[in-house]
Amino acid sequence: MAKFLLFTYLLLLSLLVIPTLAVYLNNFQHDCVMSAGNFTANSTYKANLNRISSQLTSTNSTFGFYNLSAGENPNKINAIALCRGDVDQDECTNCLNETVFELRNRCPFSKEVIGWSDFCTLRYANRVLFGENEDSPGTCLLYPVDAPNADQFNQALGDLFTNLSTQAASGGSLRKYAAGKSRVGSFQTVYLMLQCTPDLSQQECEDCLTKAKDGVGGCCLGKMGCRVLRPSCFFRFESNPFEKNTSVPLPPPPPSPPPPPPPASAGVTFATAGKGQKSWPIVVSVLAPVAGSVLLLVLACCLLKRRAKKKKYDAIQGDNAANDITTIESLQYDFSTIQSATNNFADQNKLGEGGFGEVYKGTLSNGQEIAIKRLSRGSGQGAEEFKNEAVLVAKLQHRNLVRVLGFCLEGEEKILIYEFVPNKSLDYFLFDPAKQGELDWSRRYKIIGGAARGILYLHEDSRFRIIHRDLKASNILLDGDMTPKISDFGLARIFGVDQTQATTRRVVGTYGYMSPEYVMHGQFSVKSDAYSFGVLVLEIVSGKRNSNFYQTDGAKDLISYVWKHWKDGTPLEVLDPTLRDSYSRNEVMRCIQIGLLCVQEDPIDRPTMATIVLMLNSYSVSLPMPNEPAFYLHSRTEGRVPGKGLESDQSTSQSMPRSVNEASITELDPRTDNLKKRSAAMGTNDMSQNLKKKKIKTEDIVRNYRSRVKQIESCLKDPVQAPLNVVKSLRVPRVACGCGGSSQTIWDEEGFEKFGLHPLCVLAIDYFNKKNDTKYKFLKIKKAKYRSSGSGYTYCITFQARQGVLARIYQTRVWKAHSGVEIEPCSCELMKANA
Repeated sequence: MAKFLLFTYLLLLSLLVIPTLAVYLNNFQHDCVMSAGNFTANSTYKANLNRISSQLTSTNSTFGFYNLSAGENPNKINAIALCRGDVDQDECTNCLNETVFELRNRCPFSKEVIGWSDFCTLRYANRVLFGENEDSPGTCLLYPVDAPNADQFNQALGDLFTNLSTQAASGGSLRKYAAGKSRVGSFQTVYLMLQCTPDLSQQECEDCLTKAKDGVGGCCLGKMGCRVLRPSCFFRFESNPFEKNTSVPLPPPPPSPPPPPPPASAGVTFATAGKGQKSWPIVVSVLAPVAGSVLLLVLACCLLKRRAKKKKYDAIQGDNAANDITTIESLQYDFSTIQSATNNFADQNKLGEGGFGEVYKGTLSNGQEIAIKRLSRGSGQGAEEFKNEAVLVAKLQHRNLVRVLGFCLEGEEKILIYEFVPNKSLDYFLFDPAKQGELDWSRRYKIIGGAARGILYLHEDSRFRIIHRDLKASNILLDGDMTPKISDFGLARIFGVDQTQATTRRVVGTYGYMSPEYVMHGQFSVKSDAYSFGVLVLEIVSGKRNSNFYQTDGAKDLISYVWKHWKDGTPLEVLDPTLRDSYSRNEVMRCIQIGLLCVQEDPIDRPTMATIVLMLNSYSVSLPMPNEPAFYLHSRTEGRVPGKGLESDQSTSQSMPRSVNEASITELDPRTDNLKKRSAAMGTNDMSQNLKKKKIKTEDIVRNYRSRVKQIESCLKDPVQAPLNVVKSLRVPRVACGCGGSSQTIWDEEGFEKFGLHPLCVLAIDYFNKKNDTKYKFLKIKKAKYRSSGSGYTYCITFQARQGVLARIYQTRVWKAHSGVEIEPCSCELMKANA
C-alpha cells in the first residue's frame, strides 16, 4: 500500500509540472513589418529568402542561436533565430521549421517579419540585425488571473527578476539565459525565465530586459503569469513550473574550486543496512505518512483546479505595450486634472466635434499631450456603455489602433482620454483638394494595409472577436509617420470566440458604410466590417467622399461610379487625379478590385479581413471577379433633429472640420423622417404611363426575379425592413409619397422606402393578389384617380391592412406622422415616378 501511495504521489506530482503550454504554436505571434515594403514573386529577394529558410532548417546550433545571411545588396537578407535556453536541438529545429512555415504563409511577401513561438523566435529583414538591441515590435501574452497576494507576489518576482537578469546578461557570447524560482508566502512559488540574443553586450541585455519589464506593468503586474516578447529579449513568469526537463548543453563554465563535501543531514538518515537487513521498510515507514498527507493535498488541489476556469493567455499586441491597462481603476482621471489640461475646455483647445461630443487637445502637468473626448450630456450613452468603450480600448494594443490613456466619470461628466495623434484624421487630408497631394500613393497604400491589419486584429487576434461597426475615413487617425490608427470603438460588439454574427434591434453606424444586411435586418458580422472597409478603400483610391457624391456621368454614388468604370473596362478613371503622375498600376487595380469584392451584396461573397491582408501582401493570390455591388444609402452630414420613431438613422455630425482625435462614439439618433417642403403640384405623372413607357410589367418583374421572392416576402411581413437592395437592382420607379400632412409636406424617397412602401412592394402585392396566392395575400390595394390641386390627374394608392400582425405594423408604426400624431390609413398622393 505504501508503495502504491508513493507511486501515486509521484505520478500526480509529475503531472503538475507539465508545462502549461504543450504546443508552442498555440501561442504563435507575428508581425509583418509593412513599412519595410514587399517583394514580388520570382524575385531575387524571394530566392534569397528560400536560401535562408533552407539554412535554418538544415543547420544545427549547439546553443540555439543562428545568425544567417543570403545574397548581396540590395536584395540581401539577414536573419536571426533564437531558441529557448531549455530546449534541445531537435525541439529547436522543429520549432524553427514550424515558424518558417507560419511566417511564409502569414507574411508571404513582406521583406521584414518577426515571429514568436513558444520555443523560438525568428526574424529576417533587408537590413542589419546582428548586434542591434531592438524592443519594437513587441507582444504581451498574459494569464488573466490576479495573484492571490499581489504585493508579495510582485515583490518576490521583482527580486527574482533582478537576480536572474544579471545572471542572464553575464552569460557570454554563446547563451544569455537564466531561469529560477522564488517562494511567495507558504504555499506559492513564482517561476521566471529570461533570455537575450547573445549578440548583445551584457549592458544591452540588461537594458533590454529592464525596458521590457518596465514597459508592461499594466499588462502583467499582479497577474499569475505573463510572456513578454521583444525582438532582442524575452521573459516569462508563471505560478507553475514550465521549464523543459531536458538535458541541454551549457556553455563552458569558468574554472571553479572543487565543491566541499556534503554536510551530514540533519533530517532522516538512510543508514547502510548490514548483511541480511533491508532499508526499504525504514524508508516506507517514514515516507508513507508524509506521502499520504501530500497526496490528499494534491487531490484537493486537483479538484479545485478542475473547478477553476481554464487557463488562457490573452494576446495583447502592439509596438509598445507600456500603456496596456487591464483594470478600470487604473484608468481613472480626476475631473480637475482634465479641466487643468484643457484650460477648462477652452475654445482654442477644441479640435472638433463628433456624433456624441466634443474633442479637445490637452496637456498634462508632465508635458504629455493628450486628446480628450467630452461626451455630450444628451448623447444618450449610459455609464455602462461608456465604461465598455474605456475598458475595451484599454485592452486592445496594436500599432494600428488608437490607444486609450484613461477616462473620467464624475457626476454627469463622461470623458475619454486618448493618445494625441498629431496628423489629424484621414478625411482631413483625403477630401480636401488643398491637402490631397500630401497623400501620395505609397502613403495611401500604407494606410489601406494598416487599416486592414487593425481590423484583422479586432476580428481574429484580440481576446474577443470584435466588430467595429463604424469604420470610416473620419475614424482613421494618422500619426506623425502617417501610420493609420483606427479609433471609435463605442459601437464595437464583443463576440465570444465561437460566434460569427449577431443581430441587434438598434442599428448604429453611418449610412454609406453600413452593409445591406445590417441596415435592413440589424445583422452584423465580420463581413459587415469588410463592407465598410471596401467603401473606405474606394474612397482612398478615388479621393471622393462617399457622402455628398456628385458625378456628371449619371452615377448617383461612389460605389455605382466605380462599378460603372470597372464594368466598362476603365477602372483607372476613378483614380484621384492628384495621383496620375505617380502610382503603382497593379496596386491601384488590386485595391479597386478588393474594394468591389468587399461591397458585394451577399456577405458570403465578401472576403474576410485575413484574406484581404493576404490579397494586399501577395500578388500570387488570384482575386475573384466582383459582381454588381450592393445598394448604397446616401450618407448625410446634417445636424440632429429630435423626434420619435425607429431606432435607426444615419450618423450625424456638425459641419465643422473633423477633429485630430475625433475618436467619436458615433451612434444613431432615433429616426426622424426627413420632412421637406415641396410643392404639391408636380404635374401629371401617371404611374401606369411611366411603367408603360419603360415597358415594365408587374408580372415580368416578379417572373424575372423569382430569386428575390424571399426578400419580397420579407418586405411584406416587415415593411419597416424593406429590401432596398431589391429595389436598387430592379431599377423600379422611385416614388415620393405624402400622407396625412399638409400639401406642402411630404416624405422623401428614403423615408418612403424605409417604411416599406416602395413600388416594388406595391407591384408584388398586387401581382400575388391577382394570382390568388394566399401566401402573399396580406394587403388589399385600391387604385383611384385623384384630382390634385391644380395640374391634372395623378394616381393614388391606398393600403387596406388585413387582420393580424401586418395590420398592427402599418397602423402603429407606419402611419405615424413626425409629430407623433396617429393617422388613419389614408391615400398617398403620387408626387413623381422616376426610373
